[in-house]
Amino acid sequence: MDLQLPVKLSAKYTNDSQKARVMTETWVGERIYCPRCGNPQIKHFPNNEKVADFYCPACNNQYELKSKKGNIGSKIADGAYDSFIERITSNDNPDFFIMTYHPKELIVENLWIIPKYFIMPDMIEKRKPLAPAARRAGWEGCNIRLDKIPQQGQIPLVLNRSWTSKILVMEQIRQADHLYTNNLEARGWLLDVLKCVNSIPKQLFSLEDVYRFEDRLSILHPNNHNVRAKIRQQLQLLRDKGFIDFIHMGVYQKKNADGQ
Repeated sequence: MDLQLPVKLSAKYTNDSQKARVMTETWVGERIYCPRCGNPQIKHFPNNEKVADFYCPACNNQYELKSKKGNIGSKIADGAYDSFIERITSNDNPDFFIMTYHPKELIVENLWIIPKYFIMPDMIEKRKPLAPAARRAGWEGCNIRLDKIPQQGQIPLVLNRSWTSKILVMEQIRQADHLYTNNLEARGWLLDVLKCVNSIPKQLFSLEDVYRFEDRLSILHPNNHNVRAKIRQQLQLLRDKGFIDFIHMGVYQKKNADGQ
């Protein structure tokens, strides 16, 4: 499938951000299937009805596209902080497409889907308010901290200019769905312990390895006064949901992104 952005469509625009928006949104609308149900195409919301960027006409799932030229880095800009926090804690939050493209060749290099429930309030960074002289003085934007999102929630459709198998993408999303709960606190604990497990530099790890993150988890969850018990509970949940294997007492093994 073609990774070239439709450059000709941007010719009538003078603003670089408008050019980028037109090219990237057109490419996604023409090239990307629905990663959740496999429908061959997703559709762009009409501008006057826009609540996200795209929707699937088959399963009605919504998607929002964030694109960046060059390397993705650790964060990507989004809109107003307060409204974004309200949105990600609601029940109609979209999944996110994160795209990078080459600044000169205008070729898509990477495209990830981040399932909506992987983005938590502590992963959103508030930007400095706009200066008093600005047209929207005091406005506070935000950044999505991609480096805080577990790798299981960064599922590549395109990686280094190569397409990932559609079957594999959909399987990874089904696996990631096991982490969903509409209880934000419970979901936060599960994702935080998963990130700790991910950062252990070996496939086979012990309960003591995870206990080393006790101080970090205490800071993230100050109202919990029995962190070690909570860690054990979350490891059991991660085992039940298919993200780690229990080997024997106090020893676990990571699973790959495809559940193997």
